[in-house]
Amino acid sequence: MAAGTDPFGEPVVQTDHQIQIDGTTLHYTAEAGRVAIRDVETGEPHGYMFYVAYRVPPAAGPRPVAFVWNGGPGSSSALLHFEAGGPKRLAKVWGQSKNSVKRSQHQNSGEGVFTLTPNEDTWLTATDLVFVDPIGTGFSRPAKPEYAGEFYGTVGDVASVTEFVRVWRLLHAAEAAPVLLIGESWGAGRAGSVGFELVERGIPLQGLVLISGGTGLNRQVLSPAMSSALRVVDRSATAFHHGRLPDELGDSEAEVRVQAEAWVRDTYAPTLEHFASLTDKERDALIDGLARLTGMPPELIDRETLVVAPRPYREGLLHASGKILDVFDMRLVQEEAPGTQTQDHHARWNLITRYLRDELGYRTDLPYVDLESVEQGYAPGGTYPESVNARWNYATVEVTPEEREKAYEAASKHGGGPPQLGPPLPSAAEAVERQPQLKVLVAAGRFDSLNSCATNEELARNLEGVHKAAYVFRCYEGGHMMYRDGEAGAELGRDVRELAE
Repeated sequence: MAAGTDPFGEPVVQTDHQIQIDGTTLHYTAEAGRVAIRDVETGEPHGYMFYVAYRVPPAAGPRPVAFVWNGGPGSSSALLHFEAGGPKRLAKVWGQSKNSVKRSQHQNSGEGVFTLTPNEDTWLTATDLVFVDPIGTGFSRPAKPEYAGEFYGTVGDVASVTEFVRVWRLLHAAEAAPVLLIGESWGAGRAGSVGFELVERGIPLQGLVLISGGTGLNRQVLSPAMSSALRVVDRSATAFHHGRLPDELGDSEAEVRVQAEAWVRDTYAPTLEHFASLTDKERDALIDGLARLTGMPPELIDRETLVVAPRPYREGLLHASGKILDVFDMRLVQEEAPGTQTQDHHARWNLITRYLRDELGYRTDLPYVDLESVEQGYAPGGTYPESVNARWNYATVEVTPEEREKAYEAASKHGGGPPQLGPPLPSAAEAVERQPQLKVLVAAGRFDSLNSCATNEELARNLEGVHKAAYVFRCYEGGHMMYRDGEAGAELGRDVRELAE
C-alpha cells in the first residue's frame, strides 16, 4: 500500500491487485482519493469529490480512461462499481461453494453470504476506470454548508463533474488518454452534458455510454404520438411475463411484441395524432386495444389522454391482487418482506464500505453516503442535513415557485422520471455535432418502466447524418440495472469494451 497526498494536500492511497479473467492474470492498481473542486478566482476548495481509479500498465500508448458514475441524483457510483464494470463484483455465495454464486437479481434473497468476487465482465480489460461520487454522495462533501447549493442542482452538478474530469486528468498526467464517460439513469444525462462541456473546452472524447437514462437527443426525431405509442410494445412484454395477455396474442414474448408493434403502427399512433376529436365509441375501441395488449384493466386507462403512463401502469397491471410493479424491473413486484430486503442491503453495503476502508486502505471516519446513514456521523446541534435528492434543484433556468410545484406534480403523476424545469442542457447530440467521430452507446433494459426499448429502436431507424453514424442502441433482457441479469450483464460488458477499444 502506498499512501500520500495529491499536489494540493488531499490524501491518496494506492494498492496493487490482480485478478484472473479467462485464465489470464490482469495486474492493476487501485487508487482512492478525493479531488478538490476549486473556485477558479481564489483557488479555495468548494467541495471534495471522491473517486476510486483502477489502472492497468499500458502495453503501448496511453489506455483510454472511463469516468463512471450512477444517477439519483444523489447516488454514489457503487452500483456500476460493484455490480457492473469494476474488477470485483458483489455476489451472493450459496452454501459453502463459491461456484454456486447466482448472478441474477431474482436469486439475491434467501440463504447465502455476500462476497466480492472477480468480475469476468469487468470493463477494465479495455479501459482504465475512474468511479466518481458527485458531491454529497459517498465520501464526497461540500467544503462548507453554504457551498452545498452549488452542487445540488442540474447546472452545478454538470459544472462540478466536468471540473473533476479536467482536474483528474491533469493530476494524473493523463491528458493524452482517450476519454469515455459512462453514466446510469440520471447519470446518463450527466454524462451527455459533461461530454458536451469537455468537447467545448477542446478535450476530445472517444465515447459516451448512456445506461438507462435517455438518449441525449434534445430534438424531436419521432412525433410525440409515436414516441408515446411505442411504449405499448414494452408493456406487452411485461404483461406477457405476468400472464396478463390473451392466449391468441402468441406463445412467446417475441410474438407478442410483433403483434403489439403492428397495432401501434396501424392503429394506435395514427389515432393519437388526433385523439382530442375522437368520439366516445372510438375511445372505447382504443381503450379495448390498449387493455388487450398491455394487460391493463380498461377501467384504469385514462380516457382523456388514452396513454398508459409509467406510474399508472405499475400500479394498475396487478391491481386486482394488490401488487405494484417494481419501478426498475417490471418483472418484479415491490418488496413484500421489507425486513429481508433491509437485511440484504446492509450485508451488501457493509461489504463495500469495508472494501473501501480496508482493502483499498482509504481510512476515513466519514459515512459513505448512499450506503451508510449520515446519522452515524456528527451533526452540529443534532440537526442532520436533508438528502441530496430532497434539496436538488432540477431547474436549468430561473423558475417561479408555481412553475416548480406544477412540474413536480406532473412528474409524480406520470412516474416516468424527474421533473422538467427549463430547457434541457446541451447533451450527447450536441457533443456529436461538434465532434462527429464521437460514439454514443445507448443501453436500455426491456423491463425498465423508465425507458423504452421500442422507442429507441425506432430512433435508430430514423436518425440521420452525424447522429445516425454516432449512435448505437442496445436493448437488454433486463431492467434498469440490466447488469444484474447474468447474460445481459455480459452483453453490456462486451458493448462497453467494444466502444473503448
